Amino acid sequence: MRIPFMIAVAAGLLAAGGAQAASKTPQERLARAIEGRVAGKPVDCINLRDIQSSEIIDRKAILYRVGRTLYVNTPDSGANFLNNGDILVTDTHSSQLCSIDIVRLVDSSSRMPSGSVGLGKFVPYTKPAS
Repeated sequence: MRIPFMIAVAAGLLAAGGAQAASKTPQERLARAIEGRVAGKPVDCINLRDIQSSEIIDRKAILYRVGRTLYVNTPDSGANFLNNGDILVTDTHSSQLCSIDIVRLVDSSSRMPSGSVGLGKFVPYTKPAS
């Protein structure tokens, strides 16, 4: 009985956080994510094994966290399919995620395909040295 309760509480907290995130525009969410960071030179690829997390900014971008660096990928095509409730599905044939790759999107509720995006270059954002 205790586990279902904990799951329900966790789901409620996630929904509350999602509601807050949904109240901000995609531009505001992206600006908040890179606040206090400096953009570096765009790169074509990042190592898959180094990616710690990813986050979708609705209809705008995908953020990849690699150590202390946040890589922002603004897709070259299909950005209109990006929805923060989607799951990113990558099918690469190397150890890297690159700007020529296509990422499929799957709706997290229905588990149905919801689109795909053609990745662009990865722009690294780092915090300046203190």
